[in-house]
Amino acid sequence: MPSSSHRPRKRFGQHFLHDPRVLEKIVDALSLQPSDLVVEIGPGEGALTRLLLKKVSRIEAIEIDRDLSSFLKNEFQNQIEVHEADALEFDYSVFPRGVRIVGNLPYNISTPLLFHLARYAERVRDMHFMLQLEVVERMVARHSTPEYGRLSVALQARFKMNKLFNVSKGAFRPPPKVESAVVRLEPLARILPIDEDLLRRAFSARRKTLRNALPGIDFAALGIDSGLRPENLSPEDYLRLSMNSIL
Repeated sequence: MPSSSHRPRKRFGQHFLHDPRVLEKIVDALSLQPSDLVVEIGPGEGALTRLLLKKVSRIEAIEIDRDLSSFLKNEFQNQIEVHEADALEFDYSVFPRGVRIVGNLPYNISTPLLFHLARYAERVRDMHFMLQLEVVERMVARHSTPEYGRLSVALQARFKMNKLFNVSKGAFRPPPKVESAVVRLEPLARILPIDEDLLRRAFSARRKTLRNALPGIDFAALGIDSGLRPENLSPEDYLRLSMNSIL
């Protein structure tokens, strides 16, 4: 399949990365060893896959597009195991601990996919993703900033994250409407068990004060100002709230 023969499908959020300099920078960022187990989400036409296979002997891939799945199997044969599946529903616990996950994630499902992948934090060595710049900025945002929200807390409770570099629209076919960035996620030594329902309730009312967003909690006993808003609390603060909610 020539690189231009597959028509990108909007329903799958397909924007194929083709810039060789960007592809090389992603692979360099991984510092792969031959023994590493790599899982690639959304390999598409295999541009990144080809470079990864220069570093490791075999890759597990998750691809929802039936035509691309067939192409990848034929193109790479015994070097790749293709799981024709929806990355949003895939059970990543089927892979051994220490797996390294990489991918140019579909932008139309990036946020729910990150929440899904976060559940497997204890099983992965690291994750490297291409995402829209706005999402990466939300991931790494500090509390009390406009970008900080539920996604920030949920991921920062599990991972150390670093934005590695920005990527322009022209690096893709077709070009997306937004700028992009590559981000690294490494699991924390101690993952904070934050109550997901509490987090959801807090940020669904993010403009309200804590006393109104989360009624019934004795904030004074926890040393937290109930006049603050959900965006003002750090992941550690949400851990304290979570611990209180199960007492």
